[in-house]
Amino acid sequence: MNDDESAGPSSLFWLYARAVGDRHQRAGEALSELSRIMQALRAPDGCPWDREQTLETLKSYLVEETYELLEAMDAPVEHREELGDVLLQVVFQSEIRAESGEFSLADVVLAVSDKLRRRHPHVFGSTAARSVNDTIENWESIKAKERKKRGAPSGRLSGVPRSAPSLLRAFRVGQKAAATGFDWPELQGAREKLDEELRELDEAIADGDREQLFDELGDVLFATCNLARHLEIDPDQALRQAIAKFERRFGVIEKELDRAGETFEQASLDRLEALWKIAKRQENAL
Repeated sequence: MNDDESAGPSSLFWLYARAVGDRHQRAGEALSELSRIMQALRAPDGCPWDREQTLETLKSYLVEETYELLEAMDAPVEHREELGDVLLQVVFQSEIRAESGEFSLADVVLAVSDKLRRRHPHVFGSTAARSVNDTIENWESIKAKERKKRGAPSGRLSGVPRSAPSLLRAFRVGQKAAATGFDWPELQGAREKLDEELRELDEAIADGDREQLFDELGDVLFATCNLARHLEIDPDQALRQAIAKFERRFGVIEKELDRAGETFEQASLDRLEALWKIAKRQENAL
């Protein structure tokens, strides 16, 4: 029996602690190297493209890289690569700020570390948190105090960027409202609210009032996000999955029409509906 096999609990803990410590050290060294590379790229004798970038020009790249990351999260290798691209945006923007003497990458890392400690008093302090809801309430309460301290809007629904995608913003606003207790106590209430909004949408359709239609359709979408929240389902991911499913089935219809020498314009609605059912059966059989 070797030393590792005979190791007791304390020895195993030491081995684990050393492994974790090595991982943190490697991360720090790798991040430092990335920061040095970025500084070299921005230097007078560096890369012309990197040198001409500004915070404004990097905005579109950050959005693009974020969406690419979302698509890659189910595959480890692609996930790692896209995480690197998003991290590069953080390092890039931090370097631009450092050049003007405002803050550095180290300041960014220290700030978020301090924030995590500050907003997790149940881990790094003496506050108790018996459930996920307790954790969320503590987080929102601390966040509101921080916003008030720096003079930012401190309402309980503050902090959700207005530039965020509407689906995400609806979900987060619903979460913040729920944290105050302004929510249905059970799933059924959220489900009945969706039925109510759908009835009002039907009435607006019957009336033909475009302004009312616009308003009621928005209420249906918001109620759907609240239902998703109660179901503990990310509505954005659910919608992405539904879109992908539609694209797959539509692709089957295209192939079937091509095989028959038909076009969409030539095919009747009954024909298209029949092909859709074929595509649906094929997918369900997999």
